[in-house]
Amino acid sequence: MGVLRRLCKDKLAAISLFVIAIVLAAGAFAPVIAPHDPYAVNMKLRFAGSSWAYLLGNDHLGRCILSRLIYGIRPSVLWVLAALMLSVGVGSIVGFVAGYAKGIIDAVIMRICDVMLSFPGYVMTLAVVGILGAGLENILIAFAVMKWAWFARVIRTSVMQYTETDYVRFAKASGISPIRTIYKHIVPVTLSDIAVIASSSICSMVLQISGLSFLGLGIQAPHAEWGMMLNEAREVMFTRPELMLAPGLAIVVVVSAFNFVADGLQAALDPKLRSSKNKHHETEAKESAYGFVRG
Repeated sequence: MGVLRRLCKDKLAAISLFVIAIVLAAGAFAPVIAPHDPYAVNMKLRFAGSSWAYLLGNDHLGRCILSRLIYGIRPSVLWVLAALMLSVGVGSIVGFVAGYAKGIIDAVIMRICDVMLSFPGYVMTLAVVGILGAGLENILIAFAVMKWAWFARVIRTSVMQYTETDYVRFAKASGISPIRTIYKHIVPVTLSDIAVIASSSICSMVLQISGLSFLGLGIQAPHAEWGMMLNEAREVMFTRPELMLAPGLAIVVVVSAFNFVADGLQAALDPKLRSSKNKHHETEAKESAYGFVRG
């Protein structure tokens, strides 16, 4: 609760958190919120402008853009969050084992991570999609295969900072099992690091799945997804630029919101960063006040 209270004191992070909550709720209850069937084709409304019935207008097949935008939250955000949770879960388990056990186990795990991280992210994703085929499920599998090694390395570094502390050494000397020691003494202090890296990674994953769908490697028609909506509107971008505006703004707003929340979360969990941020605001206030007095 203390972290959430400090996070809410950051106005930009609080607004971003509210935006994310609205987006996630809209995606979860899309069948209830969406005003029309996102897959219903009506050629009479082809490229129709905005109206009370269709607030954002209609696309090249007469489908409701607003409804498709709301349904697009599911693959663009919700399923990406599910893939992120899977990657963080696998990476956390591997990172905890490597950081706590050390020795040969740590060396073997880190060499595997080095091999996985030696390939650029997009290249690895394209390889998995090329082998398994295009589609949302295969992209999510590619994310899980690609991201767990990075999470494992970061979490392993965080775990190693706490394995030599006095309370962990006392737990080892007391004969407490390694699993219980990790669960009781190491997991709570590393949760902040896990939360920060997870919140910052969601931005790149949203951009990647939208980019792959824009290239035709992600969600396939007629399903709604923001990147695919941009691809569909690309052919009429000069005559109907408003068709690219809605999905483009949705991607920008969601990615920016997650970025601001990640920055605010890092500041809320790091006392040094929080104090330096407060000093920066105090300096700005003094400078503005000094300039006002001089003026």
